[in-house]
Amino acid sequence: MLDCTTLEMLKEKAKEIRISTINEIAHLGKGHIGGAMSIVDVLVYLYYHEMNIDPSNPKMEGRDRFVCSKGHAGPSVYATLADKGYFPKDWLLTLNKGGTNLPSHCDMTKTPGVDFTTGSLGQGASAAAGIALGQKIKGEKSFTYLIIGDGESQEGQIWEMAEFASTQNLGNLIAFTDFNKQQLDGYTKDVINMDNIDTRWLGFNWHVQRINGHDLNAIDDAVQAAKKVTDRPSMIIMDTVKSWGYAPGVGIVSNHSMAVSEADAKSAIEALEGGAK
Repeated sequence: MLDCTTLEMLKEKAKEIRISTINEIAHLGKGHIGGAMSIVDVLVYLYYHEMNIDPSNPKMEGRDRFVCSKGHAGPSVYATLADKGYFPKDWLLTLNKGGTNLPSHCDMTKTPGVDFTTGSLGQGASAAAGIALGQKIKGEKSFTYLIIGDGESQEGQIWEMAEFASTQNLGNLIAFTDFNKQQLDGYTKDVINMDNIDTRWLGFNWHVQRINGHDLNAIDDAVQAAKKVTDRPSMIIMDTVKSWGYAPGVGIVSNHSMAVSEADAKSAIEALEGGAK
C-alpha cells in the first residue's frame, strides 16, 4: 500500500494528466478521449512511482519498458511523457496535426519515450512479449509493462502472445487489461462477451489479479504482488470506466473517438479541479 504522501502526490498528478489530456484533444477538437482517460491512473502509477526510466536518456540500457498496445490511447501517454520531460509540453497542442510528432496512435519513430509503435490491435502485445524475452535473455532485472484493451482482447493475436509468454516463463512481463467494457462500436458484452476474461488468462497459465483500475493503492498492491511471481507473466485486469474524468463521454458508445468542444472541456476540467472525477 502506498504511503499517504505518495498517494496524494499520485492522485494530484492523475488529475493533472487528465486535464492535460482533455486540453490536448479539445485543441484538436476530437479524438480518442474514452480509452485515453480510463488508463490515466495506471500510467501515473507506473511513470511517477514504479518504472526505472530516465527522461533525459530515453534509450537507457536496462530501463523498464512500457507498451500501450491499445495505441489509440496515445493522448494520455503523450500527456504523461510531456509532463515527465521527454519532450516540450507545447507539442501536445499539435496532436494528430500535419507534421506532428504526436500522431493519433503511439509511434516510436516520432515520439521520444515511446518504446514501441502500436495501434494495429494485438501487435503491441506481441512486441511486449518479445521485449520481455530480450530482457530475460540479457539477464536484465527490468520489467516490461503492457496495457491492452478489452475490445482488443477479442483479437486472436492476444492469445497467441499469451501462450508464448507463459511458455517462455516471462515473469518480467506485467500486463494490464483496461476492462472498461466498451469498444469502438458498442459494449463488449454485445460484441464478444469478455466477462470471463479472468479465467481466459488463467487458462493460459498467467498469474491473474482483478482490481479497481482507478484505485492507486489497488494498482500498487497488484504490481508488487506480480513482481514476486517470477515463473510466469502476470495479468492485472482493471475494472475501469471509459472516459473517466471527462463526464460528457461517460456512458455513451461514441466515446471511443468523439468531438470534444471547448465548452465541454472547460466544464470537465472545472469538475476535476473541484475534486470530482
